[in-house]
Amino acid sequence: MARLEPGMARIRIKDLRLRTYIGINDDEIKNKQDVLINITVLYPAADAVNENDIEHALNYRTITKAVIRHVEENRFALLERLTQEVLAVVMEFKQVRYAEVEIDKPHALRFAESVSITLSEHR
Repeated sequence: MARLEPGMARIRIKDLRLRTYIGINDDEIKNKQDVLINITVLYPAADAVNENDIEHALNYRTITKAVIRHVEENRFALLERLTQEVLAVVMEFKQVRYAEVEIDKPHALRFAESVSITLSEHR
């Protein structure tokens, strides 16, 4: 995870549970499954802190809505592809300096709670 520099804010969107088509088996192709998404974003927040105005902040609700729309309206064969596409959606917001996305696929393995993939990007 990127180091938090002075003037930067870290936003964490935790345990966003969505349903999508994810996988390569017949039942996965036919039926939506739960995925659990965690997103960490760093952005320069000095103006938001000083002005106390949403116009100067990174709106995490807008990011979340974009992620929900993308995940629920598409199909994914691989968890890696889903994770990369969610990361790309987050990075579309120009204020974002660093983002990390972890997506869990619950019960993907017989004796495991979940399997997850984490990807990150910075500018």
